[in-house]
Amino acid sequence: METRILPFDDDAIAEASRLILAGEPVAVPTETVYGLAADATNAEAVARIYEAKRRPSFNPLIVHVRDLEAARKIGVFDDSARTLAERHWPGPLTLVVPVRKDAGIASIVTAGLPTIGLRVPAHPAMQALLRASARPLAAPSANASGSISPTRATHVLKSLGGRIRLIIDGGATERGLESTIVAATGVTLRLLRPGPLSINAEAGGSAKIEAPGQLASHYAPSKPVRLNSGSAQADEFLIGFADVDGDVSLSASGDLVEAAARLFDLLHEADASEKPRIAVAPVPESGLGAAINDRLRRAAA
Repeated sequence: METRILPFDDDAIAEASRLILAGEPVAVPTETVYGLAADATNAEAVARIYEAKRRPSFNPLIVHVRDLEAARKIGVFDDSARTLAERHWPGPLTLVVPVRKDAGIASIVTAGLPTIGLRVPAHPAMQALLRASARPLAAPSANASGSISPTRATHVLKSLGGRIRLIIDGGATERGLESTIVAATGVTLRLLRPGPLSINAEAGGSAKIEAPGQLASHYAPSKPVRLNSGSAQADEFLIGFADVDGDVSLSASGDLVEAAARLFDLLHEADASEKPRIAVAPVPESGLGAAINDRLRRAAA
């Protein structure tokens, strides 16, 4: 795959929007670091973010929107969250709030959680892409998993060259540090990740992952999960893959992008079934399969 770098202008935004609407991720500058943006309503597009980053696990992704009005169509804002948003947006603040049931956001974005991280970016390139695509954009940092966060287009090219089609070059980012993340999901505000903004919030998060940069386990089914299952036992709901048939299938064709896109929806479906146990067919460890298996091992732990 050829990776092009285009300087930030109207033509670059038009091309980036075309790729976004076609389900492709695009690297774009924000005021914090360069992000790898994809349509947050398209599960397979978001799965391609993980594929490009070779990310070893599925964590919640921050969703970028144009303004507070757009954010409130996706998440539930209490008075404290709304006050923070009005004070610091657009800017390097991510707010974790309950996600609306009718938000239309792909479950892979939230990693199956009932909350979502939302941000209104200040950078003109990301704002222009949000306007042109008319989509909420999931956008983690535009670098391979485990490598240094990118603050220039050349950093993105070094890390993701050959894995994505387009990088918009908006020069060096202003902040050079990922956004501050605050959870507004309870009585008090909680600081989940420090960043460019100093926010008066209680330190520390919960025992579960709520946002990028946290290491604890996150959503797991309430039922026991058996992995690498070639067939189901009588009391099991089987999630199939490739040539292993099941009650449902991650991907009958063995497509790992499709499997990643369907993973959290099918875990929820299995958890809601009448069967007391869940079985999952083998998924290869290669490529995106490593991230799928990491998530499944967490679910089975």
